[in-house]
Amino acid sequence: MRFDVMTLFPEMITSITDASILGRAQKSKIISVNVHNIRNFTKDKHRKVDDTPYGGGMGMLMSVQPVVDCFNSFKDSLPVNKRVIYLSPKGSVFNHEKAIELSKYDSLVFLCGHYEGIDKRIETLIIDEQISIGDFVLTGGELPALTIIDSVSRLIPGVLPDSVCYEDESIASGLLEYPQYTKPAQYYNLKVPEVLLGGNHEDIRKWRRRSSLEETLTHRPDLLAKAELTKEDILYLETLNQQ
Repeated sequence: MRFDVMTLFPEMITSITDASILGRAQKSKIISVNVHNIRNFTKDKHRKVDDTPYGGGMGMLMSVQPVVDCFNSFKDSLPVNKRVIYLSPKGSVFNHEKAIELSKYDSLVFLCGHYEGIDKRIETLIIDEQISIGDFVLTGGELPALTIIDSVSRLIPGVLPDSVCYEDESIASGLLEYPQYTKPAQYYNLKVPEVLLGGNHEDIRKWRRRSSLEETLTHRPDLLAKAELTKEDILYLETLNQQ
């Protein structure tokens, strides 16, 4: 999977993508992250990449020329199966299902906006879709781009050691994850549940499933409407609701 990020602040991207799991995935050539500094493509002698909006109004807009020229500098090297994304509050809200959808592409390109937005002609010329990571305001598109890169990368085979690492986790499984414990077995007066110490895998499986249902019912009951529930799950949830 290839990621390309068009940004005014390359160091914001590389400081994250060169570290930890993403950094190892790049070294293993499972993913690649290419960062393009939009400011390098401006034709303004002062290296300006923004200007005042026609018709008046507050703030500045990112100009069409440096952004489009930046994209044109690498577009011919992109695979056919690509998606160009503008991080914008106008976009559809990102979720796990969208991450799965995006992971099917060979290449994702992100435009990180700043100021009051971008010249509309940028959308017309190069953008395939707009995505938001939530109903709040950020100073730029770098953090949303990193969020999506991280979420999608985890779904690429080889980035994590085993598919279980992402298939059984909260949200990905449709439910919140069950509580987990590590050594020691007791800390102060708090003990690890006995079932986890007994070694009976079927009992542990049942405990984890029921605990996952409890966590979801308590913290994110909205997820239950879309979760794939067995008859046993439904009966257990009914008993919880009666308590």
